[in-house]
Amino acid sequence: MSGPPSPVVRPLWVALGFVLTGLGFVGLILPGFPGTVWFVLAAACFARGNPKWEAWLLSRPVVGELVRDYREGRGMPLRAKWIACTCIVVAVSFSLPRIPVLVGQVVWVLLGLAGVLCITLRVPTRRP
Repeated sequence: MSGPPSPVVRPLWVALGFVLTGLGFVGLILPGFPGTVWFVLAAACFARGNPKWEAWLLSRPVVGELVRDYREGRGMPLRAKWIACTCIVVAVSFSLPRIPVLVGQVVWVLLGLAGVLCITLRVPTRRP
């Protein structure tokens, strides 16, 4: 899609940006539910719908830094990586007994392991 969005579509981008922002804030609270990805998507929606809302999102103390770091390819701070990996391990450990089938348990553990490996090996570590 080239050029700016039509005046009819712009409010839809803004509305979607707010939905994604809400999911991002939920992700900051819930372990195992990523927040950054929702904020990055919200910023992209706001940029297409109304740059003032993008500027508002980027001015939020924690959120703005997360989005800017992502856009600039800086990665995650080491502390955030530790927290994310710990949350994955805790979430998998507590939910594992609730899965009645062994195959489901194995798949769940492998998914958790894939998440930890992705964070540790693929996501760059931001240095101070």
